[in-house]
Amino acid sequence: MSDVTARVADATGNWVDTHAPPWSRPYLRLSRFDRPIGSWLLLMPCWWSAALAAGIARDDAQLPLVIVLFFIGAFVMRGAGCTWNDITDRDLDARVERTRSRPIPAGQVSVPQAAVFLVAQALIGLMVLLQFNRFAVITGIASLVIVAVYPFMKRITWWPQIVLGLAFSWGALMGFAVTLGRIDVTALLLYAGSIAWVIGYDTIYAHQDAEDDALIGIKSTARLFGARTHWALVIFYGLAVILIGTAFARAASAFASRTAWMSLVKLTAPTSSSTRPASTAARSRTSLMSESKPRPLL
Repeated sequence: MSDVTARVADATGNWVDTHAPPWSRPYLRLSRFDRPIGSWLLLMPCWWSAALAAGIARDDAQLPLVIVLFFIGAFVMRGAGCTWNDITDRDLDARVERTRSRPIPAGQVSVPQAAVFLVAQALIGLMVLLQFNRFAVITGIASLVIVAVYPFMKRITWWPQIVLGLAFSWGALMGFAVTLGRIDVTALLLYAGSIAWVIGYDTIYAHQDAEDDALIGIKSTARLFGARTHWALVIFYGLAVILIGTAFARAASAFASRTAWMSLVKLTAPTSSSTRPASTAARSRTSLMSESKPRPLL
């Protein structure tokens, strides 16, 4: 084992390097807690969908709890996904300048230790998932297939970013599954828009490894687009804006329609006085007339 305090080349000066106990640093780096931006990128579609679904349902009572559970789940499952990625890519990472100092290729953590850590993170994620309804649980478990195959896609296709988009955008479906118990057109639009967004930002990210990737035969959209990357980004970010915007518009329309319908029902609902039996109403009128009849003076 090498020095566990040795820093990762492309993530220095963070809280893990300066404040975390030395024994925990390799594991925190496996989970990418030293660079949490990826967890936030995974979390955003979760929060978008949770908010839209709550608006469509016109019920935000559970929204704060869902937001907290999604926060925990996103950070834990992103950590589990990165740990799995590092296990499967350990030989490739050792051949790339930027990644050879990661915990496994650097010898700070063994593969069995990383596997145990992966299971621990996955169990926490499962505990979060089991707080939801059955449909949401099944939907969440289904995402594991995509997470499992993603690390191998860079060896097979020039479009591994699409597979990453499928995995990182899954939260766009989860909010609807949790709140509404279904996945509708609005959820699918949000999901598609998020996938386009992920392809855009991960293409930019992949450019930093393009030269090393070319030497070891790793495929990516960064290498595929090359000098045309800026036009590809215009297309994918444009699609993201259109699709996500359409999803938000549909959710707003559904909210407005439901609000208008409920208002109409309230306005046209019969009042309590008009629903009384006729005999009761007649007796009331007779009583009222008898009370209003003038009394004799003598």
